[in-house]
Amino acid sequence: MLPEAIKELRTSDEILQAFPIMNQLRTHLDRDTYLDLVAEAQEMERYKLFALYDNGEIAAVVGFKPMVTLYYGRFVWVCDFVTDNQKRSKGNGKKLLTFVQEWATQNNYQSVSLSSGLHRAGAHRFYQEKMGYDKVSYVFKRNV
Repeated sequence: MLPEAIKELRTSDEILQAFPIMNQLRTHLDRDTYLDLVAEAQEMERYKLFALYDNGEIAAVVGFKPMVTLYYGRFVWVCDFVTDNQKRSKGNGKKLLTFVQEWATQNNYQSVSLSSGLHRAGAHRFYQEKMGYDKVSYVFKRNV
């Protein structure tokens, strides 16, 4: 593998290798639940999971799905996006999110969208100032 490479994670082993990084964002998930949810999302929702490797180690992970809605049209929704705590502020997140944007363009999608927790001010600065994203809505949730 190159010193820096982006690879789609498809097998259970590959997906599990990303768990320690993803778990930094999705702390409520255990390994088995994570693996089950990724497999179901890949099968039912066209979910794609990619990792950015730096010197053979996963530095950042992104999970996204291509979607079509009346509001956004054809777009890519970033469901999960995290850079390893030990590898932040080194450009890894920018490289991986740029990859998603390029993937969207190459596959005829017009935009990339995501939501970010209200408490994640640093992430918001990254999306707006470094990546050029606009804040366009609030996301609301109700458990049923």
